[in-house]
Amino acid sequence: MKKTNAIILLAVGVLGVAVLTPKLMAADGTMPSCCGGAPTETVADTQAKPDLLATCPVSGDKLGEMGAPFTFTYKDQEVKLCCKNCKKDFDKDPAKYLKLIRAADKK
Repeated sequence: MKKTNAIILLAVGVLGVAVLTPKLMAADGTMPSCCGGAPTETVADTQAKPDLLATCPVSGDKLGEMGAPFTFTYKDQEVKLCCKNCKKDFDKDPAKYLKLIRAADKK
């Protein structure tokens, strides 16, 4: 009897995951990515120098493939990342990534 109940519970759980997963993915609109499909937000200064780079300087992913880029201002420079999770890496060595962004200005 216990084994039968365990099998039924397992089957219901698997069915629930199979039914809800596509709905949850469609509901939040995120796509799997290097950063786990993290939600994006925008915190940018309109007076900042624009970021013309078409890819995330941290991950190298094309901006916009995973939704709106995570945008913020760092020392009067607009910075666009593919997702909020890339900001942790940006904060470790901002000069490295600013160099990539500013190189795009010269092209």
